[in-house]
Amino acid sequence: MDDVTNVIEIPDFLAVTIGMIVYFLGASLTRNVSFLRNYNIPEPVSGGLAVALLTWAVFAWFDTEIAFALGVRDWLLVVFFSTIGLNARFADLIAGGRMLIMLLALTVTFIILQNVVGLLGTALFDLPSAFSVLLGSASLIGGHGTAIAWGPTVEAATGLDTGAEIGLAAATLGLVCAALIGGPIAHFLIQRHKLESAETDAAIVGLPYEEAGIDREINHVNLMRSLLAINVAVIGGYFLDLAITETGLKLPLFVSCLIVGILMSNIIPLVLPRLPWPARTRSLALISDYSLSVFLAMSLMSLQLWTLADLAGPLLVVLALQVVAATVFIIVVVFRVMKSDYTAAVLSAGFAGFALGATPTAIANMSSVTKRYGPAPLAFIMLPLVSAFFVDLANALIIQFFVGL
Repeated sequence: MDDVTNVIEIPDFLAVTIGMIVYFLGASLTRNVSFLRNYNIPEPVSGGLAVALLTWAVFAWFDTEIAFALGVRDWLLVVFFSTIGLNARFADLIAGGRMLIMLLALTVTFIILQNVVGLLGTALFDLPSAFSVLLGSASLIGGHGTAIAWGPTVEAATGLDTGAEIGLAAATLGLVCAALIGGPIAHFLIQRHKLESAETDAAIVGLPYEEAGIDREINHVNLMRSLLAINVAVIGGYFLDLAITETGLKLPLFVSCLIVGILMSNIIPLVLPRLPWPARTRSLALISDYSLSVFLAMSLMSLQLWTLADLAGPLLVVLALQVVAATVFIIVVVFRVMKSDYTAAVLSAGFAGFALGATPTAIANMSSVTKRYGPAPLAFIMLPLVSAFFVDLANALIIQFFVGL
């Protein structure tokens, strides 16, 4: 990276605009490439990866790095999780309480399995065993943030200074894999078991493909009503985040906004029953889909794939093992334990998304599946609660154990 002669920095507003264009590029690819369409690859994923490959070519041929400002991208993530919270119902959470516990148990089990596979990778390539977490849950389930946080600890434990580099590279490859395998896994399960959605509610994220061009229930009043509810949830989330931080517990801001959204949608309609409320409306689903799609497009188009070149050999082998382990675990264990129904198939796509990538990737995988096959609202409520809240706590304890081996 030090010998790069030119860096083109794309500012926030232009980066968001490019993110929208990337989404439409992905939509065009999905329409015209049967594999992407049949196996539910999210549009921002196909478009984002295409642009990431293009920026890699620019780097290789012209010695020029294209860097995107991502401040607005992170705000879109907060907006998105606020919409998820606004769509949540206590009745669904109570009904899915047992499933939520089972999903958490499955996730903890898989975190351990992921680090065991990482331990196998360190043995294959004669690396210190502490690096197992950087080839496992710190980088994959944990993502880039956790990899950065644990890199110095692993470096201190091993005396090597490549921990952060390996962690970030593994997180990047994991994100790509997560975005590509979730849809095919759900497609396989739905087709093999002939599953169908039993829900009559509107979709939580996005509109079904056959309705995407219809303006049913979508007008400027409903859109503004939804935006107002989102803004209030975000404001409440900021204050809740401040209160949580004062206790010494650090959680992502979007978790606080998710919680406030849940409280709003389960209290305000009871207190003000005549107030039109945007939960599970097409207007809110449209905003949710927009914020997630642009967030994910920006995340993938900004990947600096050339940074993986020096580590490609070992990483590709270990990531291949992790993908195989995740796929088998999801199909054989997760789908069956979660009752082998349509919701379980959608959750399987989501599990692949956050087990190898990140929560937004998980939601994008599920959204792509439900747009084609029908809604699964419980999946969109349960998975973020596990992947964005409980997992960080469990992962930290398990990582600490494996680092100490």
